Amino acid sequence: MISNNLWKTNQQLAVVCLSHPFVRGIADGTLPQKSFAYYVGQDAFFLGAFARAYSIAAAKAPDWKTFELFHSLAGGVKQELQLHHSYAAKWGVNLETIKPGFATRRYTDFLVATSWGSNIGAIASAMTPCMRLYAFLGQELAKPEIPEHKYSEWIRTYSSQEFQYLVQRLESVIDRYVDNIQEAESTYCYAMLCERDFFQAAWEMGDKVNG
Repeated sequence: MISNNLWKTNQQLAVVCLSHPFVRGIADGTLPQKSFAYYVGQDAFFLGAFARAYSIAAAKAPDWKTFELFHSLAGGVKQELQLHHSYAAKWGVNLETIKPGFATRRYTDFLVATSWGSNIGAIASAMTPCMRLYAFLGQELAKPEIPEHKYSEWIRTYSSQEFQYLVQRLESVIDRYVDNIQEAESTYCYAMLCERDFFQAAWEMGDKVNG
């Protein structure tokens, strides 16, 4: 499977994200709330672009089944945003006034540009890393069981079978429609690098906020 090979090729970056201090802080509940609040705002902005990319991909779908698939995946984004809104309400984050940081803007610009300029195989290659990485992080952080602290719901969401199912559905688009392996490899890797930089930016900005 193309999607499986792409994921295996980028395992080192996945492990880097898993060991990142921001993710480790989520794992054990020690991440400062202000750091996580900054991340929530940035990720909410990112998810808005993610939903738009799904909509563009749906418009390019070659058949009704794939069209419906992208719309159902957009529904999964809505569920993620509901989680973010619950955190935002709890910690006083106004998601309507969030300004994207450099790493966030670079990632969203890449997603939207890929969606407009590429076919759905390439679009799925750009979008899958986020989904597959978060499923990986959620499942790893849930071992041997989901801990009980203020970030438990984050771990619960991304370790769930429902989220895993969404990832697999998106990966099926890669396996069916990628027609340029080199393009898919480059696109997938760039998205993984954006994920790494997204966590790093949140960590650095959290340090500034908490400093």
